Amino acid sequence: MTAVRPLAAVATDAARRRTLGRRARLLAGASVAYNVVEAVVALAAGVVAGSVALVGFGLDSAIEVSSGLVVLWQFAHRLPESREQLALRLMAFSFFALATYVGASSLLALVAGHEPDHSPVGVGLAIASLLVMPFLSWAQRRTGRELGSNAVVADSTQTLLCTYLSAVLLGGLLLNALLGWSWADPAAGLVIAAIAAREGVLAWRGEGCCAPGSAMPAGGGAPDGTACSGACCAGAR
Repeated sequence: MTAVRPLAAVATDAARRRTLGRRARLLAGASVAYNVVEAVVALAAGVVAGSVALVGFGLDSAIEVSSGLVVLWQFAHRLPESREQLALRLMAFSFFALATYVGASSLLALVAGHEPDHSPVGVGLAIASLLVMPFLSWAQRRTGRELGSNAVVADSTQTLLCTYLSAVLLGGLLLNALLGWSWADPAAGLVIAAIAAREGVLAWRGEGCCAPGSAMPAGGGAPDGTACSGACCAGAR
């Protein structure tokens, strides 16, 4: 009878890692496809409505596309681990770019007292993302943890960030539409910028699960040398 490998273990057998690598590519491809559509719709609706939060959400979707492409690029290599650090750096830069643009635009909108129009399309898009993104993020994070890949986990964080941003965006759009609180839109943009900046710092430092190059924890760790232990590499709850 075959022993069941616990979810907390990082996969070390070659066949399992190849399977996980293919899964990581498929999930990254699905993320790219969805976010291309999301980015186009959000940016178009944001420009029409004059909504800083919607434009910021669309830019985040574009960055999620780049994040997915980074994962596809990484796992196209025979030894994807060799591209791990560069992949994390590229993701960090994308987070910083988003935070800078959306933060500056939101501050300008608040100071100028800009009043965006209502956007039913934006509300529908935010609801759709709230339904889709949590499941995609869960699958990406589970795969990344078993692979011991911080880049795949970071991509899942990008996807999970989209879920949080969808909630923030929905709140800002509804407050503006139902109560006439025009400041809620740029305020939502500032929240988006702050979250993106934090995730950029974490990606740049390589913090999170199974950070490559980390020292092996006392008493064990992953056999492949990644520091992966406890809740960090536990299976998705």
